[in-house]
Amino acid sequence: MGTRPKPADIDAYIAATAPEVRGILEEIRRIVKTQVPEATETISYQMPTFRLKRIFFHFAAFKTHIGIYPPVKGDEALQQDLLPYRGEKGNLKFPLNQPIPYELIRRVAAALAQENG
Repeated sequence: MGTRPKPADIDAYIAATAPEVRGILEEIRRIVKTQVPEATETISYQMPTFRLKRIFFHFAAFKTHIGIYPPVKGDEALQQDLLPYRGEKGNLKFPLNQPIPYELIRRVAAALAQENG
């Protein structure tokens, strides 16, 4: 994220990103809002964030990937599907030079809402 100014909200965060990733971020936002309609939006750790009783989903644009945090636990089938996207600490990294697996992100949002929301 580098020297990006601290965003006031998710709209400001997305507006400050590279034009080629804005659509991806908007789609991830739409997926989470559709999957977990009662979630509220905020900024935490300078990233777009969703919360229920507590924070359950962060996402962010980086130079070469989209990151999603925190790591997902449980659900063995989901764990297997996420293996190609796992970062060194279990966070998810979706490379920008590959198609974004939006259906998988939908499953992640649902699992994180259940685990952490």
